[in-house]
Amino acid sequence: MREKLKQLTKDTVLYGLSTIVGRFLNFLLIPIYTHYFRTGDYGVLSMLYSFIALLNIFFLFGMDSAYLKFAGTDESSAKHTILRTSLTPVFVVDVVFVLLLLVFRNQLSVSFHIPVEYQPLWYYVGGILILDSLSALPFISLRLQKKALRFSVIRISNILINIVLNMILILFFKMGIESVFISNLVASAFSFLVLLPDLLEFRFGKFSGDLFKHLLKFGLPYLPAGIASMFMQVIDRPIVERLKGYSVLGIYQANYRLGIFMMLYVSMFQFAWQPFFLENAKEKDSKQIFARVFTYFTAIGAVVLVVISFFIADVAKIEVHHFSLIGRNYWSGLSIVPIVLLAYLLNGFYINFSAGLFIKEKSIIFPFIMAIGAIANVDANFLLVPKYGITGAAIATLISYFLMAVGFYIASLKIYPIKYEWNKISVMLVMIAVYGFLYYSYFDFLSSHFFVKLVLAVLFILILFVTRIFTIASLRELVRREVRV
Repeated sequence: MREKLKQLTKDTVLYGLSTIVGRFLNFLLIPIYTHYFRTGDYGVLSMLYSFIALLNIFFLFGMDSAYLKFAGTDESSAKHTILRTSLTPVFVVDVVFVLLLLVFRNQLSVSFHIPVEYQPLWYYVGGILILDSLSALPFISLRLQKKALRFSVIRISNILINIVLNMILILFFKMGIESVFISNLVASAFSFLVLLPDLLEFRFGKFSGDLFKHLLKFGLPYLPAGIASMFMQVIDRPIVERLKGYSVLGIYQANYRLGIFMMLYVSMFQFAWQPFFLENAKEKDSKQIFARVFTYFTAIGAVVLVVISFFIADVAKIEVHHFSLIGRNYWSGLSIVPIVLLAYLLNGFYINFSAGLFIKEKSIIFPFIMAIGAIANVDANFLLVPKYGITGAAIATLISYFLMAVGFYIASLKIYPIKYEWNKISVMLVMIAVYGFLYYSYFDFLSSHFFVKLVLAVLFILILFVTRIFTIASLRELVRREVRV
């Protein structure tokens, strides 16, 4: 088991380097956005990127998950055939969707209240969508081949190009939010061109109708599941805009982005977790390994949650040459950050729990659980946003992730039961609840007493060791690794 856990740690760190470094560098654009963009304009930017995130699901329609599953378990020379059979329908669908997007761009602008001057942005949206979707399968191929270094270099280079162009176009050419879309399009084109040799490997395979049926049977349920998942993640944006306006949406989005630290942790784990559980599913002690992974994942996530929650406001308000992490006009939304962090942690819970369904090819269950989360998110947003504003929107997201985690856990119990270490997990959840109560009950006091927050954060970590949820030996084993290129 130790070797398996060490391997997962290695892969998590390697993918994490590209995910953390890349997205953190991209996160550094937030001060520029919140200082140079009006809250309303930033709201428009948020709305369009929510649309991109949702449409990306349609552009792949589950073929990414199907490719991961079939290419990850096929040890024969059929990998090129799997790539060609997966890629061909993706390309055809993408071209059709981009044409439809451009034809109906005016109607979309009216539906989403996009100001007339921003209608040309739909062309950038179409380009970003098609380039990113065509790059998705080669990126998965790199993960399956464990070419983590190449994966990381491409990802980070993409982000650096994006950042540099953003800074040039915003600071020097004063192009407003159009700068963001131009930069993204150029960065996506770079990744596509670099991955083109991997993409062209489909030439060595052939399109298989029978295989396509299997891919579609496995992957298609991920379309409604993906729609529900992404719908759940972005539906709060249009609801906040409808009920509170683009200015409030801009404040909400800027502070929601401060949850990036937990999102990065969960994302880097997910990149390594999917190939890991597929590779080790047939091991005799696989379920014991998966249970231990969940305990470690929760412990590290709990520490991230507490530390970031207590100190994010202090960090966000530090001003250097009149620049802070987010502009002053956005500070009113800082109180939602702990809620967003916890929501992302619960997102990691359902990623852990869904492994058994993936292994047993029970993807048909995914859309039903995702739909529960999406419906709950919509209902909770309409119920809470009018009274509690952006705090209500953050709570709605938290509720939806909680329901999804519970749903995946219950489903996995019947299909692939794992004896998780609930005695340890329960202790951590109670600690999180207690710290959450202290944070919001004594918010004003804690905001002005840095040392008290520091003591509480250190105490939280010490409790993890005192209760032997974490031990020095287990921590040493997790960080002792050899980076494989």
